Amino acid sequence: MSRTPPIQIVDLFAGPGGLGEGFSSHVNGSGETFEIKISAEMEASARSTLRLRAFYRLLKRNQPEALEDYYEFCETSNASQPDTPRTREAWMQADHEAQLLELGTEEGNAKLDRMLESRLDETKPWVLIGGPPCQAYSVVGRSRNRGKLDYKAEDDRRHFLYREYLRIIQSKRPAVFVMENVKGILSSHVAGERIFPKILKDLSDPDAALGLSANGPKYRICSLVADYVYEAGTDADSIETDNFIIRAESYGVPQARHRVILLGVSEEYANALGDHRLTPSNGPSIEQVIGRLPPLRSTLTRQKDSPDAWAAVIQEHLSDLHRESRHRALLDPEKIKLASRLGILADSCTSNPMTSGALRVLKKGEYDGITRTRLDSWLGDERLRYWLNHEARGHMSSDLRRYVYAAAFTEAYQYSPKGHRDFDLPGLEPDHKNWKSGKFSDRFRVQRKGFPSTTITSHIAKDGHYFIHYDPRQCRSLTVREAARLQTFPDNYFFLGNRTEQFHQVGNAVPPLLAYQIADVVARIIGAGKVQGV
Repeated sequence: MSRTPPIQIVDLFAGPGGLGEGFSSHVNGSGETFEIKISAEMEASARSTLRLRAFYRLLKRNQPEALEDYYEFCETSNASQPDTPRTREAWMQADHEAQLLELGTEEGNAKLDRMLESRLDETKPWVLIGGPPCQAYSVVGRSRNRGKLDYKAEDDRRHFLYREYLRIIQSKRPAVFVMENVKGILSSHVAGERIFPKILKDLSDPDAALGLSANGPKYRICSLVADYVYEAGTDADSIETDNFIIRAESYGVPQARHRVILLGVSEEYANALGDHRLTPSNGPSIEQVIGRLPPLRSTLTRQKDSPDAWAAVIQEHLSDLHRESRHRALLDPEKIKLASRLGILADSCTSNPMTSGALRVLKKGEYDGITRTRLDSWLGDERLRYWLNHEARGHMSSDLRRYVYAAAFTEAYQYSPKGHRDFDLPGLEPDHKNWKSGKFSDRFRVQRKGFPSTTITSHIAKDGHYFIHYDPRQCRSLTVREAARLQTFPDNYFFLGNRTEQFHQVGNAVPPLLAYQIADVVARIIGAGKVQGV
C-alpha cells in the first residue's frame, strides 16, 4: 500500500513542543499525518527539551528497534547525551529540526528564512503553528508594565511578534496556520487601538497588512468552538471575540485553561470550512490524573531537612492549628468541621513512606499512574520504568503551615480558602501590607478534588502558592510531572533544564491533547483539497 506523504509542519515560538506533540501524534491510515520540518525556540532549556522529543519521534518513526537509547538517557542519572553510534544520525537530525533562534531579530529571521528555503516544499500544502510570547498581552504582564516608568506599549516589540507569523504567511503561503495566545490579547491596546482586531485584519490579508500588492489568497480566520469565520473586510467592531476562546476542560483536558486559538485557512482550502469545530468532551478531575503518582512530601527550606524534621514541623503546625480552631469553634460552630479535620491529620501525621521525589523516581507498587479514563492510552508508557520530573520543591515552615491548613480547609468545606477572612488562625497571615485589602485573596489556592485543575501557568515556577496539592498529608505544591500530566504531556516526555525552567516550559505550553484535536480539524480541511479556480 502506498504511503501518503505527511503534511509539513513549521512550529514557531515552539516552547517545549506542546502544539507540535499534538500534531506529530496524529495518524491516518498510512502513517503519521504531519511531519515537523522546523521547530524554533529562543529559550535554551526549552529547545533542549524540544530536541530530545524530536529524537524520540524520529526513532519511533524510523528506528523503533533503537528506542532503548532514548529510554536509557531518560532513566540514567549520569547520561550526558541520548545518542549512541547507532542513533547518532537521528540525534543530528533532531538537532537539525529543533532550532535555537530568536525571531524578531535580524539574525534569527535570516536563519529561519534560509531553513524554510531549503527544507519546505512550497508546492505541497503545509501548516504553520505556534504562539508568540504572551507576556505583553497577559493581564498580569500588562499590570506589571504599567508600573514601569516611561513604558509605552507601542515600543514593546513583543506586541508585534505576531508579525513574524504574518511575514512567513505572506511569503510562504501555508494552507493553514494555528496561532495561540492568552485571553488578555482580546482586551490589549497599543497606542489606544485594540490589538486583537488588528491582528485578525492583518492575518486575513497579509499582502495588504505588509503594504504589498495582492499576489496570493487571503485567509479566513475560523473559530474552533463556534460556526464563526472572520473574513477580510469584516468590520472590526462586529468581531465576536469570545468565539476564539477555547476552554480546554470542555475538550477532554483535566485543566480549566482558557486560551485564544486562531485557525487561519487559505481561501484555496475553504472546501471544509463547515467542519472546523472541535467536538466537546468532559475532562477528568485532578485526582484521577495525578492521584496514582507516588505521594511525596515537601522539603524544608531555611532549616535542616530530613523526613523526621519535616514530620515534626508539620505535626507542630497541625496540633497548633487544631487547638486554635477548637477555641474558635466555641464561638462559631461551623469551625467544628475544620477542627475535626485538623485533629485527624495531627494524629496521623508521618513522613513515611514518602520521599521528596527526584528527577527520576522508580515505578513500583500501587502507584502506577492509571487514571481509568481515556487519558491512559495518551499518557501512559509501559516501557518507561521511572516517573520523570517528579520532585517536590522546598517550602518555608511558615508556608507549610498555610499549605496544610488550606488543604485541610478545602477537605472540610469543599472550597479553597481565600484571603484574611478564611486564613484567620494565628500564623497564617503572610507578610503583605495589602493582605486585608482583598488584593491577595487568591494568594494560596488548593487544587480541588473532583474538578479539573486551575490553569497551569508559568507562575508555578515562582513559588507554587496557587498550585497546592489537595492532599494535606503531602503538604506541598505540584511537581513538574503532575503539572505536565494536567497539561496532557505523555509520561515519557522528559523536560530538561533546572526545575524552574521545567516549570516554565510546562506552564507556557499548549496541552498536546488539545493540539491533537486541532490537528484532526486541520487534517480534514487539507484532506478536502483545494477549491477549484482559486
